[in-house]
Amino acid sequence: MGIEIERKFLVSNDDWKPLVVNSFSIKQGYLNLDTERTVRVRIKDDQAYITIKGKTKGVSRAEFEYQIPLQDGEQLILLSEGALIEKVRNEVEYEDNIWEIDVFSGRNKGLVMAEIELTSENQTFKIPSWIGKEVSADTRYYNANLVSHPYLNW
Repeated sequence: MGIEIERKFLVSNDDWKPLVVNSFSIKQGYLNLDTERTVRVRIKDDQAYITIKGKTKGVSRAEFEYQIPLQDGEQLILLSEGALIEKVRNEVEYEDNIWEIDVFSGRNKGLVMAEIELTSENQTFKIPSWIGKEVSADTRYYNANLVSHPYLNW
């Protein structure tokens, strides 16, 4: 079984921008928004994926992700519940870790979040100066919740 261990933070300033090593556009929609599981379709530049995620426990959850044909992803995203998530993901290398900085647009414009994926819940890491408040446990910041409760409405 695939396990995702991830911590999320708000970004406090733009000092991360010179450190970007890769960026790509993401559009994603949800086919299932059940509290026990979500099913997501994501188009990342010219590739498509379907992802099934289990319920978050702490900062961990089951995750299964599979690449699918782009045309299938484009058709499946039309079946999504609620609004689409639109963002640019920026990858930043910092202290031997990759941080993913998501700059949201559309109905979530103004939200900038950083995520770090870990190998264990107890893994230690250095927090960069551009990291603000941790929001890992705040369900408002889950992408699946941002489709029905967008950041612009907060």
